[in-house]
Amino acid sequence: MIITRFSQLIREYHRLAAGDVFVGQVPSFCLKSALLSDLSDRGIRLVPSATAQILNASKVAQAFLLNPWMVPHTFAITRRRELLDAITAYDKLGISVAVTKADGLHCGHGVRKWDNLETLYSCLAFDDKAFPFVLQPHMVDFTDIRVVIVGDYIEAYCRNNPHNFRKNLAVGGNSETHILTPAEDEFCRMVMHRAGMPYAHLDLMLLKDGAMYCLEIRLNGGIQGARIERHVLEQMKQDRLLELSG
Repeated sequence: MIITRFSQLIREYHRLAAGDVFVGQVPSFCLKSALLSDLSDRGIRLVPSATAQILNASKVAQAFLLNPWMVPHTFAITRRRELLDAITAYDKLGISVAVTKADGLHCGHGVRKWDNLETLYSCLAFDDKAFPFVLQPHMVDFTDIRVVIVGDYIEAYCRNNPHNFRKNLAVGGNSETHILTPAEDEFCRMVMHRAGMPYAHLDLMLLKDGAMYCLEIRLNGGIQGARIERHVLEQMKQDRLLELSG
């Protein structure tokens, strides 16, 4: 059985058996993790994969699972002790300015820059709701690239914002087409493969020395600077899922 709608998944849920396929995403609600885990354990194939859907919803999960491709010394912070340990590690490394990324917020709304790490700890120590979050060194003088990949289709563009360190197009930024090098293309597809994503919107950081890092990867994301139209992209994604479900 191949199921393509979440409502149908719920109706058939207890009759599903190993080998059945659900094509689509489990929406964000209180049972999402339980459903993804249970379906995977029962042998129901998920397209996109359970890992892809979890990473799509969580920057913190990305910081942990995709850490080898992220900015060095990026941490997934889930409690105060981890924050203290990370601050100590940063001090030993001479890192004095950091960025935090709140889980579940997009469009740069959850990204904050901290010029003093003790201020960071003092502000967050009294707020349990601030956890979990991503902590990473504040990087300067880099190129921010949004990459959209669906199968053989790939498009990339630089994002610039002279008024905001977040490089955010939604708050006054601008963009220009970027032609990916073979190494950049390979890097993006490597991250996609590890994330189990059949398509992706990936944010790539390029340094002047040639180093590259993944800032974030999602199944869905903005395409404000892209040439492709949204309805065309969504149809390509759906076709890709159906292709992989066979």
